Amino acid sequence: MIRDGFRPASRWTGIALAAALAAAAATAPLKAAQPGAAFAAANGAHPHPPAVAPVVSGGKPLQRWIRYPAVPAKLSAEAMLGKQIFFDPSLSASGKMSCASCHSPDHAYGPPNGLAVQLGGPDLHRPGTRTVPSLRYLTFTPLFTRHFYNPASEDTQDEGPTGGFMRDGSMASLHEQAARPMLDPNEMANTDPSAVVAKLARGPYADTFRQVFGAEIFANPKQAFDRIGNALEAFETEDESFHPYTSKFDAVMSGHADFTAQELRGYALFNDPNKGNCAKCHIDTPGPGGRPAQFADFSYASLGVPRNPEVPATHDPKYFDLGLCGPYRRDLTNETDFCGLFKSPTLRNAAARSVFFHNGRFHTLEDVMHFYVERDIAPQKWYPKRADGRIDQYDDLPPAYRDNIDHVDAPFDRGAGSKPALNEAEIRDVIAFMKTLNDGYSATAGGPKVAAR
Repeated sequence: MIRDGFRPASRWTGIALAAALAAAAATAPLKAAQPGAAFAAANGAHPHPPAVAPVVSGGKPLQRWIRYPAVPAKLSAEAMLGKQIFFDPSLSASGKMSCASCHSPDHAYGPPNGLAVQLGGPDLHRPGTRTVPSLRYLTFTPLFTRHFYNPASEDTQDEGPTGGFMRDGSMASLHEQAARPMLDPNEMANTDPSAVVAKLARGPYADTFRQVFGAEIFANPKQAFDRIGNALEAFETEDESFHPYTSKFDAVMSGHADFTAQELRGYALFNDPNKGNCAKCHIDTPGPGGRPAQFADFSYASLGVPRNPEVPATHDPKYFDLGLCGPYRRDLTNETDFCGLFKSPTLRNAAARSVFFHNGRFHTLEDVMHFYVERDIAPQKWYPKRADGRIDQYDDLPPAYRDNIDHVDAPFDRGAGSKPALNEAEIRDVIAFMKTLNDGYSATAGGPKVAAR
């Protein structure tokens, strides 16, 4: 049973902001902020972002912040090497799968298609068990902890497990996460680290690898494999395409664009704790040091997502993906409060995806939103019937762990016969706002519109 206070209570969002946004949404689009201060700062006039007066519409403020475009730095030698590794299919058992095969740069480093799970292995016919996540905006992921306490609040409660890489937080660093698919039998499918290193050692950039990591690096396969992860981490950290902040949301918040009336209504609903309540886990306010909103709080939740027959592993009735407590993560097996919990992803570029949740059960944002607001109001729409005719609600989680499912936070806080937290028009408004989180709106905060990246 989830403890009281286990889920994030108010991670930097609140009713006051939602009220201000709702009031602003009822009026004409916002007037753009003056670009002069941003331009001056971008050219060195201000070493630190100055305070920006809130934009006022209908007598209510909508706070914007300035993001100053930075000239992309030249990649280090290690990052350049990581880029070669990232796009190299010869490092897989099949010789045909690279990191980019599943994490396509043309799809925000997410899956290039709508498959619930991708195919890999030595013959590229072995299905995975989880949906491929995006690799964008992972830089600020904190270390995994079982019990997170908000340092910004004096009366903070235990907000539960937070941080770590992968959907179950099982990797402690980006370089560990980057290297893991090379050994996964359903992905690049190498038998051991030495097999990967041997491929690289006879490849076209082996000399570059020696130059970066030492002339004798291949004499120690374990160390060489670790350095492969380090190089991938350097590439994913340094290359701006992994954290471009080129969405319309960023342009609006830097004063170079305006939300439409529909997007502004969706923004209000996104923040309203009694409506969409999305910002509770997908934080939409600046982080430490004024860094742009990440739209993630790195927390974990169990949402009762229906079982997905598109994942071949689910054809075995005894198979369950329990997230934090298995089957891949083994150190939390006995933490039954954690069973069924998966990490909340960033919502940046979510509207550009065609597969959602850890098991890929849904393929459109419309279906995701309807599931959110109808899960317990109309469960017959989402779950199958048992042999006795009863609805098998929460069918992708064993009954022993179903108390872990979130029933407290809107829009999950209502049952059969209740009015949904969002109506059809409001769902469309929220989706319109979420589309402003897609990168590719502008090359920089004040730059021209560019093609999606």
